[in-house]
Amino acid sequence: MKIIWAPWRAKYIADIKKEQKCFICEAVKSTDDKNSLVLLRDKFSIVIMNRYPYNTGHMMISPIRHIQFPYEMTVEEMNEVMSLIAKMSKIINNLFSPGGLNIGVNIGKAAGAGEEHLHFHIVPRWNGDTNFIAVFDNTRVLPSSLES
Repeated sequence: MKIIWAPWRAKYIADIKKEQKCFICEAVKSTDDKNSLVLLRDKFSIVIMNRYPYNTGHMMISPIRHIQFPYEMTVEEMNEVMSLIAKMSKIINNLFSPGGLNIGVNIGKAAGAGEEHLHFHIVPRWNGDTNFIAVFDNTRVLPSSLES
């Protein structure tokens, strides 16, 4: 068996147990965008870097309102979230030149959602990257830090 050292995964699991508040709602309320990892605020939605990314550039787009399901979104929220997914995808492509993108949403704990506040993931992908080892093997490999 191969072992990949990934101590940040233990921190993620420990933090889940500690955090009782919605991290997205906390980011919405925060005035410290850098520490909250907020990249962009819009009228109905917010863009946040993932604190426990699957890959470099992994970000989330979420409605500001705390809702769980896409069918709860207003037309304005849907339009803005989709517009931001398109905008942020273009920015990721321009900055990182990935070979592809995974864009998706997990709803409910059984589907892998760590938070009940609806959010859409954009995960840049490269040929030869670790794919979803983080999901299936509780491990991740990142070529650069959040700060970069």
